[in-house]
Amino acid sequence: MAKKNRNDAVFVKPISSKLDLTKKKSKKSDNIKLENYKSFYKIFAVSVFVIFSFYLIPITSGYFYENINSKKVTENQSKKKFELTLSNKILETDTEKDEGEINLESVFKDIDVFGSDEENSNTSRLSAATIQQLFEDTNYNLKKVKQTKLVNIGNSLDHLPEEMKMIENTSKRKDLFIQIVLPLIIEENTKIRLDRKKLFVILNKNNNTKEDQDWLKSKFKQYGVNSNDLSTLKIRMDEVPVSMALAQAAKETGWGTSRFAQQGNALFGQWTWTGEGIKPAAAQNDTTHKVAKFKVLKASVKAYLRNLNTHSSYKNFRRERAIQRDNQEKLNSLELVKFLDKYAETGIEYTVILKKIIEQNSLTDFDDVKILPTTQKLKNLI
Repeated sequence: MAKKNRNDAVFVKPISSKLDLTKKKSKKSDNIKLENYKSFYKIFAVSVFVIFSFYLIPITSGYFYENINSKKVTENQSKKKFELTLSNKILETDTEKDEGEINLESVFKDIDVFGSDEENSNTSRLSAATIQQLFEDTNYNLKKVKQTKLVNIGNSLDHLPEEMKMIENTSKRKDLFIQIVLPLIIEENTKIRLDRKKLFVILNKNNNTKEDQDWLKSKFKQYGVNSNDLSTLKIRMDEVPVSMALAQAAKETGWGTSRFAQQGNALFGQWTWTGEGIKPAAAQNDTTHKVAKFKVLKASVKAYLRNLNTHSSYKNFRRERAIQRDNQEKLNSLELVKFLDKYAETGIEYTVILKKIIEQNSLTDFDDVKILPTTQKLKNLI
């Protein structure tokens, strides 16, 4: 039997310790790898959760918006503020700015709600038969208007005929309504167009005369713009597409058959709290608002155009209109109606209906119609 010496004993022990150390290192390495894997899976799981959340949030928001918010009624603040501006009252909380500082106190001063600015007009109400005969005698029909792109504003009337409801033929009733309202819209748009041309002439001048300065001052007040804010004035002083105005008048009056249109010449359903007006039949007992009355139809059209061109509820409409002007000059009513969701309590649904009215009745055919000039000077201006 071999005898062990010290060296053997000493030699054996170090080998055992090294093996143990190697095992410990191996075990420690395995633990680190396991921890790394666990961290990786945690990070992976969190990443998947975050990505999925970002994907799910828009869908969930859209669902709640469509199923909850869509059931809410949109309060038409524009109608309320329209009345306040007519009464020279401004809401203390109304600090919203639109393309610049606004001053609405003078916006409607040249438009009396009840038509005193039109007091010299012929305010007699003609029957439907008389109006139709008058249009035939003057060769005024919509087919000709679409062909010539001209309308005689001499055909303008102050009131709708009482027999609108009695015209059973829907097509004839719609045509008569358009024949009556079309010249009024064209005339007011023409006035705005001439003002807009004059504005650009003044802007291109190196020096403005006293007359130019006075004119600008009056227009700043008319459009609720602070003095010298020419960029805002340029945005607000513009036309409203004829097709859009016709569609709104048709919707608000039931193609001229509503009580508000018949009794108050109200083509666009503007409200009043203090002035003379007509209370809606379906209004609750505690409701104090009425639909504003106008002495003649023309005053209603003028107030409607001024409202769209000044009120903060329609700033997006005006901005889109300005973009269209810059890009293609011609206004696209089918796009612009999308920005009238604040005009009625039904919101977006209201804009969808307007678009259908425009398309179903081919109202865009009237967008490029101009007034028939009675003089060469007027022809050159237009």
